[in-house]
Amino acid sequence: MFIIKTLRASVFGLYGYMNFTKSAFSEHAKNFKSEDMQVQMEGKNCIVTGANSGIGFATAEGLASRGATVYMVCRNKERGEAALTKIHSNTGNKNVYLEVCDISSVNDVKSFTSRFCSKDVPVHVLVNNAGLLEANRVITPEGYELSFATNVLGTYTLTELLLPLLEKAAPDARVITVSSGGMYTSPLTTDLQFSGDTFDGVVQYARNKRIQIALTEKWAEKYKDKGVGFYSMHPGWAETPGVAKSLPDFSQKFEGKLRSSEEGADTVIWLSLQPKEKLVPGAFYFDRAEAPKHLPLTGTKNSHSAIDSIIEKLRSFAGL
Repeated sequence: MFIIKTLRASVFGLYGYMNFTKSAFSEHAKNFKSEDMQVQMEGKNCIVTGANSGIGFATAEGLASRGATVYMVCRNKERGEAALTKIHSNTGNKNVYLEVCDISSVNDVKSFTSRFCSKDVPVHVLVNNAGLLEANRVITPEGYELSFATNVLGTYTLTELLLPLLEKAAPDARVITVSSGGMYTSPLTTDLQFSGDTFDGVVQYARNKRIQIALTEKWAEKYKDKGVGFYSMHPGWAETPGVAKSLPDFSQKFEGKLRSSEEGADTVIWLSLQPKEKLVPGAFYFDRAEAPKHLPLTGTKNSHSAIDSIIEKLRSFAGL
């Protein structure tokens, strides 16, 4: 097991250094088409979770600058209001609103979705961005490990409960889940809350992000006739408040080499704008192109068959 973990980390580190940095973004951007990002979004309703900073803020601002009506879902009201004011000022778009919800709480997610569904507005784009990497084992008031509760359970619950509003926007509706290249180091596991005695926040984060990839595949298959597209993506190694807090050594080591939040959000916005005929259902995207879900020699490829049993657990936890 030690050898496998070491090999996964080595393969991921090399692949990441070659592809995930700021300089790699500049290189990949040579193949970008500027017209892809010139689409306007007036009349489109977008929900972005974790929108008060980092990639979530850059995504919300990017969508708002193209005329979309944007609902920023933030855990902290004060930080959310500050971000909202900034987006109003930067874009001139007043159709941007704050919704306060802690994604790590199933009850909070249910309360938010019940409140939001009463608006009865079609949701054209749902961006599942809220996430965290918690170094220590923290248990939420509802009894779940915090990283899992935020990255997986809350995201799953939110998406399932917003499906009726997404269907209202069919066939143009789409769900974009912000995963992470860290998932390359982990196979899919049914050990959702890290039962080992010694908690490892980085490993748990990678496991969570692998689940997001498999969930996206399953959603795309399950709802293929509903007119809702499901996609996951990786932003690259970006310099965000979350990375600085959760991975201070990594952040310091790669100082000056990390992508900006705007560069990290680029593919999220690109996925929001493209005609669905150009996109592959259930696919994983990176720098505006479909990317592999597994790296060579890492032994993660055959693990996605466990997703059905994971979904059963999620439905039970969420009371759906």
